[in-house]
Amino acid sequence: MSKAFLREDDLQEDSPPLPAYPAVPFGQKNFLTGSGATRLQAELAALAEKRAFLSARARDPEVRWEVQGIDHRIRHLRQSLRTAEVVPPELEETDTVRFGATVTVRDGHGADARYRIVGVDETDFERGDVSWLSPMARALLNATKGQHVRVKTPRGENDLEIVSIVYDPAPGPASDVQLRETL
Repeated sequence: MSKAFLREDDLQEDSPPLPAYPAVPFGQKNFLTGSGATRLQAELAALAEKRAFLSARARDPEVRWEVQGIDHRIRHLRQSLRTAEVVPPELEETDTVRFGATVTVRDGHGADARYRIVGVDETDFERGDVSWLSPMARALLNATKGQHVRVKTPRGENDLEIVSIVYDPAPGPASDVQLRETL
């Protein structure tokens, strides 16, 4: 179609860029915690409702851009949930760091930090949720309580002591997601 037949609003190329979501590297499994799968499913449902509401106002360019962003996120969430393997939490007391563990570490200055090892799509730095593929998680995985681990960060190497390891109780079932017995 010739540009002469398009409305001026349709010619705007100023739409904001769509966000880049984390991707599971090729060949790696898309692990999720049960609570993460539940949270992603709730986000998907909320976005579907919001999209339905906004569709009535799609003539407004800003609303169209928002709908495009919502569609982009919905596609990402559907793909993530379709390929996810939910790893059940450790049910026994364990002093070994595994997927889903919340680990408290102490650095050489006596400062404590807490990290929860989660799936790529659950990563949330503000909450302390780190991807199981991150350098921090890789240093912590399979370590034991009381052990010291070395972690390379942008600020240099840190020696961290593992102070505690806690596993969240299992949430309710995450529908349409394959459960995985062990990591």
